[in-house]
Order: sequence, then C-alpha cells, then structure tokens
Amino acid sequence: MITASFAAMMMAEQGATVTKVEPTDMGDPMRYIGTAKGGISALFANCNRGKRSVGINLKDAEGQALIRQMAVDADVVIHNFRPGVMDKLNLGSEQLRKDNPGLVYCAISGFGKHGPLGDAPAYDPVIQAHAGLTASQGTDSPVFIRNLICDKITAYTAIQAVTAALFVRERTSEGQHIDLSMLDSGLFFIFPDGYMNHTLLDDDVMQQPLLADLIYQLTSTKDGAITLSAGTDQQRASVLTALGREDMLSDPRFNSLEKLLVHMDEYREELADEFLKFATDDILERLKQHSVPAAKCHEYEEVLSQAQIVANETVQIREHPVMGKMRIIRSPARFSGERLPAGAHSPGHGEHTDTVLTDMGIDAEQLAAYRAAGVIL
Repeated sequence: MITASFAAMMMAEQGATVTKVEPTDMGDPMRYIGTAKGGISALFANCNRGKRSVGINLKDAEGQALIRQMAVDADVVIHNFRPGVMDKLNLGSEQLRKDNPGLVYCAISGFGKHGPLGDAPAYDPVIQAHAGLTASQGTDSPVFIRNLICDKITAYTAIQAVTAALFVRERTSEGQHIDLSMLDSGLFFIFPDGYMNHTLLDDDVMQQPLLADLIYQLTSTKDGAITLSAGTDQQRASVLTALGREDMLSDPRFNSLEKLLVHMDEYREELADEFLKFATDDILERLKQHSVPAAKCHEYEEVLSQAQIVANETVQIREHPVMGKMRIIRSPARFSGERLPAGAHSPGHGEHTDTVLTDMGIDAEQLAAYRAAGVIL
C-alpha cells in the first residue's frame, strides 16, 4: 500500500500530473489506517499529496477499458499488485505498452516475479526479516526497525528507476518495463554497511567490528540521553578531554585503536560512568567545543521545533478542508536553491473521477451510465 503511493507522491511534488486509481467500494485501504480525521488517515495524507483520485472498478471490463484509454496518453504506470494480477485485469505491461510504446511501466512486488515466494504477500516487517534488517540492529536477538523502512526505500528506488527510464526515453523514444521487488530494494539498501562482514570471501580477510557496533550507541546522561560519533583518533581524544578524562589517553588498554577494539567493553563502561555526571545540555556544549559530532536524542515534538529544521523551512502547517490544521514535510531536494512547493492536499476518494474522464472526452450521459453500472464511483 505504501510503495507505489509514496513513489507517485514524490513524482507529483516534482511536477508530474498523477492520477491515483482507487477501487469503487472503500478506496485505498490506507485511508483508514491509524490516526484520522474526516475519514482520512494521516498516513494516507502523507503519501498522497498532489494527486487526483478516480474511482474505477478494475474487475469490470468497461473499467479496464477506461484504464487502457488513460494509459495511451500516460508517461508512467506504477502499481504494486502481486505478479500476474495486472495481466488478469487485462492491464499488463505488454498490452499497455503495445498501445503506448513510450510508456514506462513500473511493477512493484514483494519478492519479485519468480522463485518460491513470487506469489507471497508482503508487508514491511516481513521484508525486514527476509532482507536482514532485523539482524542488523546490534542485539543478540532480532529487532525490527519500527518504521516502514522497506516500503519507503522501495518507493525511492522506484522513482529513481522511473526517472532513469524517462531519461532513456528522451534519448531513444522507447518506453520501458521495470520490475522492482521490496526484497531486492531492502537488501540493496542495507548491504553496503550492514553486510560488511559478508562481502569479502577469501580466508585471509581481516574482519573488523561493524560500524553499527562502533557508532550507534545510546549514551545516558544525568537527565536524558545523547548519541555521539567519535570516528577518528582526534575525536576520541576530544571526547576524553570534554569529560575531563585525559588520563585515559595514556591507559595501555586504550592508547591505540587496536588495543581499544580489544578492550572496547571496558572503555565504554568507564565512559558511561563519566557521562552520568553531566546534564545533557552541559555535555553537549563541551562536545561541541571540542568538535565532536553529538546530538540529544530528541522526542517527536522536539524534532519538529529544532532551530535547524525551522531554518531549513522543512515543516509547513496548513489547513486541510476536511482534516483541519495539519503538518506536512516538504520535499527534501532544493532545485536552483529553492525548495519545491508542497503538492495539493491529498484527494478525497474518487474526487476527480468526473474531471479526469471528462478530459478524456467522456460526456455526462456516458458518465451517468458508467456510474449506474458500478463501473465508476
């Protein structure tokens, strides 16, 4: 539910005209998941800005014909049905690209078209488990990243692939079929650092601790917690100076990186006791003075009100006609120094059905006939 929606929203924010096709009964199920107002969930609103919504019954032959007619003039079709579903709906890649050779058709699935899991349903936690994200959290037992990370990284992968295909089309006038799985996207995303110890295969490899075991440490203070990343000898020395523990620089257990790695647990235990002597703001100021990368572990509300977030103009508050006052996060990229404007509010279910179909040349009488037959919302 997330991948295609989020990918298409990013395309809309970058200037594409995006039409979201929803079932005629309840629409996109994401509309009803989580915190909501006016019958629209925050999750749906966060993934569907800037789109037009049409309600079309894809199980009806006339509904399928409407989609084929839409696709003739489209640049991109993107979906995340299981493999084979769109073919059964007479909306497969070969058929749509036969009528529109320049079409970029992006088919997102959980596991890919082939293999033992090709037809299996997939949600983010399932992909996290398969791709090894649950094994990468530096604990003795599997731990989930409590966020739809594989859904969203697949969306980013989709928009990158679609953009590349559109660039090729500009050069060749030829469209493209793109297959993309959440499993491959998740593994590709985590592999560079998460699989450092599973990349080099010769027997003489010098294996070192994972970055996750070195820099992703929560450090408790007198009144909270911080994180710091001391990745160089100078930064490690600066941490000890900020704590007033320069004596540890000459400790034979810690005075070289090789020795430090051997005695890392002892080193961390001694530092943990020192950090507990300082309030969060005090130790952060000391670390800042010594150029050590560090941060307070912020709560949600603190994140949104940070001076840096305000300076970046990342958060915008605006009024939704149904959902009321709401926050949105603007697209990260700046083009020629300017942040892109946020897309229009997420659409109501089937809000633009008549507009879109009228633009396709369908008159009011035919719209009424489609509606009476349950073809459209």
